[in-house]
Amino acid sequence: MPKPPKWVFATCRDPKGQRAQELQNLASKHPNLVIIPLEVTDPASIQAAAARVGEHLGGSGLNLLINNAGMAKVSSLDTETPENMIHVYTTNMVGPLLLGQAFLPLLKKAAQGSLGSALSCSKAAIINMSSSAGSIEEIYLWNHGQVVSYRCSKAALNMLTKCQSLRYREHGILCAALHPGWVQTNTGNSVGHALGVSPDFPGEGFGCPDP
Repeated sequence: MPKPPKWVFATCRDPKGQRAQELQNLASKHPNLVIIPLEVTDPASIQAAAARVGEHLGGSGLNLLINNAGMAKVSSLDTETPENMIHVYTTNMVGPLLLGQAFLPLLKKAAQGSLGSALSCSKAAIINMSSSAGSIEEIYLWNHGQVVSYRCSKAALNMLTKCQSLRYREHGILCAALHPGWVQTNTGNSVGHALGVSPDFPGEGFGCPDP
């Protein structure tokens, strides 16, 4: 990158655990990569993560917040449960809502310190990883998998993103939802797809789960 970021913050539930080994390896090779513990379903964890990022940044702001955590529960409309709905909704929509609130002061600070009025990721932005499975118009791959709680949560995330864009625009913060295609992760593999883009090879993917 011609102008790489000064700091990159990567979050996970257990930074010292075995599942974070690849992230630990990256951090050992890149001194500007900082690993922060975060559980997106826990408001206290979200506040603690925002505080740690703020402490690390000192007086500067945060240019980009990417809400990438997501989950899916395999179910049909007939078998969907309140427990599934609440669990998936909390991770896929409530988490991004609370993260946007918690990091808003740092995003506002970055926007205020940037030149120009155009909204951009270089200035300040919230990017929510959504899915075309949340599209009410397309009802993407319905016959392949109903995954009702997942679809509802992503539709709600799309509306949240729209609300954020209307509210935070006055602060100079860009808010957008992206559908990257299906990426091979624990979430995607849990619904039985055999195809997808590797996280190491960006490009167009197939299917509905998020990365």
